[in-house]
Formats: sequence, structure tokens, C-alpha cells
Amino acid sequence: MAAKNQYISNPAFASTSRKRIFITLIFLIGTIFLLRLAYLQIIKGGSYRSVSRVQAIKEDVVEPFRGNMYDRNGILMVHNEPSFTVTLTVNDFHRDRLPLLASILQVDTNEIINKIKKHKHFSIFQSIKIARDIDFNIVSLLKEYNDLLPGVDVIVESKRLYNFDCNMSHLLGYAREVTQRQLKRMSYLRLGDLIGQSGVEQSYDNFLRGQKGVNFVAISRNGEKITRYNSGINDIPVRNGFDITLSIDKVLQEKAEDMLKYRRGAAVAIDPNNGEVLCLVSKPDYDPRKFSGRVPAEIYNKLRDDPGKPLYNRAIQSMYPPGSTWKMFVALAALQEGLINENTTFYCPGALQYGKRSYGCHGAHGMISLRRAIQHSCNVYFYHVGMKLGFEKMAHYGKIFGFGQRTAIDVPHEGKGIMPTIKWLAKRYQKRRWIPKGLIVNYGIGQGEISVTPLQMAVYCAALANGGTIHQPHVVKSIHNSILKKSQKIDYESRKLPIKPYYFKLIRSAMYAVVNESGGTANNAQIPGIKVAGKTGTAQNPHGRDHSWFICFAPYDKPKIAIAVIVENAGFGSSVAAPIARDLVAKYLGVKMKAVQDSTTIIAQR
Repeated sequence: MAAKNQYISNPAFASTSRKRIFITLIFLIGTIFLLRLAYLQIIKGGSYRSVSRVQAIKEDVVEPFRGNMYDRNGILMVHNEPSFTVTLTVNDFHRDRLPLLASILQVDTNEIINKIKKHKHFSIFQSIKIARDIDFNIVSLLKEYNDLLPGVDVIVESKRLYNFDCNMSHLLGYAREVTQRQLKRMSYLRLGDLIGQSGVEQSYDNFLRGQKGVNFVAISRNGEKITRYNSGINDIPVRNGFDITLSIDKVLQEKAEDMLKYRRGAAVAIDPNNGEVLCLVSKPDYDPRKFSGRVPAEIYNKLRDDPGKPLYNRAIQSMYPPGSTWKMFVALAALQEGLINENTTFYCPGALQYGKRSYGCHGAHGMISLRRAIQHSCNVYFYHVGMKLGFEKMAHYGKIFGFGQRTAIDVPHEGKGIMPTIKWLAKRYQKRRWIPKGLIVNYGIGQGEISVTPLQMAVYCAALANGGTIHQPHVVKSIHNSILKKSQKIDYESRKLPIKPYYFKLIRSAMYAVVNESGGTANNAQIPGIKVAGKTGTAQNPHGRDHSWFICFAPYDKPKIAIAVIVENAGFGSSVAAPIARDLVAKYLGVKMKAVQDSTTIIAQR
């Protein structure tokens, strides 16, 4: 009653103006709600319908292309082309669709199951690569059956293309999927990633591989990609690998591989002025094109089991006695120690009697000096010099030259060879309790336990050519940094040998006589218009015919190339290795030569 009386006593409280304000407020609020509803339903309806279907945000990995490779003259040798790869996300895939997927990929279901099992220790939300280098018909079928194959995607990767008429397999190497053992050491990789497994592809993998990109994509509960997450703002751009320029001369490499075809052996050529490797050949070898794209297991297994060992890099791994190519090293060490001089002579009756054994020579040279001993490859002379030098001094100078050690070339899996020391010999002959003194006689001519790699001999020859500087051998000159957009040269080490330059001059003169003067053991290595200096070698082989060695450099006055060639089971160095080296030097220096002809049996690749 009091409230009623209040309204009667205050008629302004229920006035018409107040009613209008109230009705206007209600109308405005209703209008706002209607406009907001229209905005959400009509303007943003499609967007929100998509968002309502989103069940997760998926990372779409974008694979980078590996960097290209160029030869020293800028010729493109290795590049890429797009390749399709099938991926599978275990969490999204329906196992009952496995037969359909296997049928489309034309593989056995067990092959897919085994690949899934390899990833059992990894996240089921990460995609795994189950088929590489598939053709476009398979891509089309996968797209056609996309609704029935949730979790299955096709991504674009790359595969290697090679622009040369040879193999370069041991030099360039190949890239394959990372193994589980490698993943333990390189946790930043994922199973299925391609990495370099040998050659330059392995040594420079961090530069060549590039960096993956990531696109964040919204997907539905059926695994369907709906839209880019946050309009792609969070995406990580892909970065392709850096390009590299090699020191290799493509034309020389092709020539060297052709000349060693059907043989077992190696050839390494170096620029003696800086250590750049001009060619690096190992035979038998394999075609790296077979390792590009899809690589069936039987291809690798066949190469692995081949008795010719085509996967074995003879140029940097095989160890051979250096034979007579060792004589210049022995002479330099003895000269530096003052044990001999350029006028020192020894009498060669055709053999040296030491103890109960006779050590033979290639002939009876009579009284012979150092220069003539190298020219005619007199064993008796160097038997005497080797004995004067002794085990300790020979091992000391061997270390100085780098024998028994790796050269630190930028190609993996290099061998060290053997440079016997007193300690090494004592361990080897511990059952006898004494080191046979006759060993040093053989060491004087590069036989016995001494062993070297063809690469070491090329570095050694380059040091003889340039007057006593060891340059670190290398096959990569520069790397093109695509981020900074400039090429960056790589610095390599060099060191001067502690031997008087005059002694190198004596040795160089003797090597010139080997090729160019009457009675030299390599007169067939002469090149018209080019002065060549070299040395033949025949490495004794207890398992068959001797190996043929030849090392040389040219031009004599201003060397541009030093080369070491070895042909297994080919006999004398002058008959096979020397003509091969001659033609390679001629090719590099632009001199036309007739094809190599010799009467030796060609060793077939088996």
C-alpha cells in the first residue's frame, strides 16, 4: 500500500519519457545481438565452420634440396630434380587400409609394416617416409583414394642428377637414409632423413643438406588438411643446401676414369702450388646414379659382396709398398743428414750380398752416382743408402713427409699407411726378440712393411715438384653461402719441410733424367713440348703379379700438376702406369697424345 501510494504521490516515476528510454534500450540491445548473429553466420560463418572441424595442428615438413656441385671451371656437375615421397602418420592411419596402400605402392604389406616398426621408438604423431621416388601414376592414385587413406601424404623431395661421363663415385659419394646408429650421434636428425654417407656428400653434409622448413596446417578429425594455421605467420621457411665448388677438373677426371677402366688401381693428381686435387680415381667403382632416389637393398648388397670391392676407395684407403718411387725420399733424408752428397758413389755388381741373402738389382750398373742411381733405378745404391740411414732416421723423415699418417684430405675414411718405427718393429717381431737387420735393406727401395696410399704418393710428388712444401690436399675450393649470398674460400694448411732446397733441386734433376735422358726408366712418359720429371716403381706383391707405380710432375720449370698412378698386378711401372700418367698430364696441359698402348694384360673388373 505504501509503494502504491508512492507511485501516486510521484507520477513522474512512470512518465512517458522513461518508457520511451526503456523501449529504446531494449531495441538497441536486440539490434546489436541481431547484427552480431548476422556477422557470425553470414560473414564469418565459413571460417568458423572450418575451425569447428579442426582437431589438431599438424607440422608439414618441407624438405630442402641438397646443394649443387661445380668443378674448378664452374661446370655444373651435380644438381637435383623433384622427387615424390610417400609419408605415413601412424596415429592417423587405419591399419585395415594397409592392403590398399600396399597395392597402390606396389609393395608387400610387410615392407610397410617393417618401416613402421623401425619407428616404434619415435612419436606416432610424426610422419615417416615409406616410399621414395614414386612415379606420378602412384601420386594420382593416392590423391584419388585420399579419403580412404587418412595419415598418408605425398611430399616433394629431391634426387641427385649427374652431368658427367664417368662415375666419380668415391670422390663425390652418395646420400642415403640416416641409420638408427647414426641417429644416436646426430639427434637433430629424424629417421628417414637423407644424409651423405661417403665422399664429399658426407664430408660437407652439414653444408649440402640445408634446413627443413615447416608449414603448420589445421586438420580435421579425418586427417583432411583444412587451412594454414594462423595464415602461415608461424611457418618456418625452408633453406636449400649451400652450393660448393670443387677443385676437380671434370675433363681430367673423365679421362682418368676412362684410362683406368677394366683395371684395378688408382690415380690422384694435385696442383703442387696449393694442394688442390685435380682428379681422384679408384677402380673398380660404381655408378652413383643407382643411389639417387629409390635404392633397392639388393643394389647395395651386390656392390658390398662384389670381390672387386667397388665400394673400396683405393685412392685414399689402399696400402701398397711404394717400390722405387721411394728412392727420392731415401736420398733426401740421407742428404739432409750428411750421410751422402751428390757425388757419393757405390759399386753395383747386380746384387748386394747381406748376411746369407742376396738382394738383387735391375742390372749391373758398376760405379754409380746418386743422379744416375735414380735415373736407372739402381737398387744396390739405395740398399747402401738405406743401411746408412737406419730405422730411426728413416722413420723420423717418414713422419716429416707425412707417411704413416693421414693427409687430412676432406674426403672421409682415409687410410694412414705404415711407416715402421723401432717401437712398431719391436712389437711386430717380439716373438723373435730381435728386429731382423735385413729389413732396412729392403726399406731402402720402398719394400717390406712400408706401405703408402696413392694419395700420400701424390702429396709426396707435389712436394718434390714445388721444392719442399706439403700442402694439405683438398677437393673443395669454396662454399657458396646462400644466406650471405657470397662464396667463401676454405683455408687449408701448408708446411715447409726442414730439408735444404738445394737437395730438392738435385732430386728434381734426377727425376728429369728418368724421363728425358737416355737410359731413364720412363722415356715413354715424354710429352712433346712439355718437360716431364718422374719416377717409375714396381711394388712387390706376395699375392700375385707386382703392382705398377709411376709418379711425375710437369712442366718441369713451373709445375702445374703432380700425379701418382698405380695399377694393380700390372708389372713394371714403366709399362703401364707411366703411359697412363703421361696421357693424363698431357690432357690437363692441353697436349694431344695418342692412346696408351701396352702389351700388358688388362685386369678385368669382377
